[in-house]
Amino acid sequence: MISATDIDRLLNGKATVYDQNDEKVGSLSQIYLDDTTGEPSWATVNTGLFGMSESFVPLEGADARGDDLRVGYTKDQIKDAPNLDEDHHLEAADEDRLYEYYAMQGSGRAQATNTTREHEHEHTRDHSPEVGQTHPGAADEDSLTLSEERLNVGTQTQESGRVRLRKYVVTENVTKTVPVQHEEVRIERVPVGEERSGRIDEDGGEVEVTLHEEKAVVDKDTVAVEEVRLGKETVTEQETVSADVRKERLDTDDDDGHRNR
Repeated sequence: MISATDIDRLLNGKATVYDQNDEKVGSLSQIYLDDTTGEPSWATVNTGLFGMSESFVPLEGADARGDDLRVGYTKDQIKDAPNLDEDHHLEAADEDRLYEYYAMQGSGRAQATNTTREHEHEHTRDHSPEVGQTHPGAADEDSLTLSEERLNVGTQTQESGRVRLRKYVVTENVTKTVPVQHEEVRIERVPVGEERSGRIDEDGGEVEVTLHEEKAVVDKDTVAVEEVRLGKETVTEQETVSADVRKERLDTDDDDGHRNR
């Protein structure tokens, strides 16, 4: 049995009604409350061609499954239920007809209590036919309103990724050539005139010359060579999207069983 807390969710969510075999019956239209207890006792379901008919089904044994409603009767039972005016108070006689009908189907769920039941809105005036939802707008008896879904396409911005700029150190070998100098000994011989006297040095003699040379030395310093920044630019491209949309179409059946479209 559904509770009062299920009513708003089912009606506002336009619940789909399934039978005891989990076969889709139609969409939920109204819920009727018991005059005495205020508990939900009956519901009407949009059935028939394009859902233009409404059939009563007891809520005893019904089960709210999320935004859908499962009842304890078959689809054929519900569609063949007695036609009643769902836009006024459900009188005892009307309810007795419904109880008798469902009991005759052998479901064993509908127990005739002879209690007058009424459908009313939670915040309402007297004799409001439904809870939490207005009655669907009815067209003329000889006309139908066709509806279709339209595909609306837009864009939204979302994060697609992040880019980080990071630096690291690599080592490479650099070779350079630099000129270096060194001193070498060169013997120079200069003739001396005969007027200059000489002597023999028994101990010998020696002359010492200091030689110099340049060595390549390496020194390093750090200099800034380049500044790198992260920037963004917007690129526009075309993207194709597709989705299925539903459209209502008409066909007719005549008394001879011929179908026209």
